[in-house]
Amino acid sequence: MPEYEEPAHWDKAAEHYEKTAHPFTARYAEAALARVALTPASQVLDVAAGTGALAIAAARTGAQVLATDFSPAMVARIAAAGLPNIETRVMDGQALALAAGSFDAVFSIFGVIMFPDWRRGLAKMARVTRPGGQGVVATWREGGAATFLLLGQVRRKLFPERAGMTMPAAVQALSEPEDFARELIAAGYRDPQIEPVTFDFALDIAALDKPDTLFGMSPDWTSLDDAGKAAVVAEVRRMAGDRPALPVPSTALIAVARR
Repeated sequence: MPEYEEPAHWDKAAEHYEKTAHPFTARYAEAALARVALTPASQVLDVAAGTGALAIAAARTGAQVLATDFSPAMVARIAAAGLPNIETRVMDGQALALAAGSFDAVFSIFGVIMFPDWRRGLAKMARVTRPGGQGVVATWREGGAATFLLLGQVRRKLFPERAGMTMPAAVQALSEPEDFARELIAAGYRDPQIEPVTFDFALDIAALDKPDTLFGMSPDWTSLDDAGKAAVVAEVRRMAGDRPALPVPSTALIAVARR
């Protein structure tokens, strides 16, 4: 079983994730929220919420938000934000213990796509969305994003004979809008609208002095020996040239569908 399918992996990574990934994924969460009209009366569910990029942004609109994740440490990070209109629960998104049709908007920003049974996760999202409500799902293009995307590119250049990290099955299956739309309809949604959204991840070149802080969550990094890691760092420095940060354009697909 891949380690990203285990709650303990995310419990261990929660603090690092909040500092490094959360600020970047929050940009996509804001883009997703811009596609849905929420009011203080809206009941919102965030599935596989991580450290709460979407949940916190949604709560700041005044909506009532339930944030769920199977990692207790991730959920604790959201609760620590102290927003009165966010409720948090430790819950597996493949088995949502929630009433059918109880939410006006159900989001999963790079969450359901990590599930072993991601089709079940999409179907569970649809089940708890009220008729006429909206489901919003974000996935990456097949190469992933940010440091994961960059590492894959560098590894293919430096070590073409070595297999790289395999992306989660849902990322591979949903990386084209037509496939994404078909799966949302099969899950119980209708009229999916899917748009690519691209932001640059700014990789701080100074952080390459301690590259584990940048790349340590990726198997493409941890599977390298010291010589391989040094070669990757040298290549990234070469790519950056004189720039203090290297932009890594990262494309997500954001889908909005009706129940």
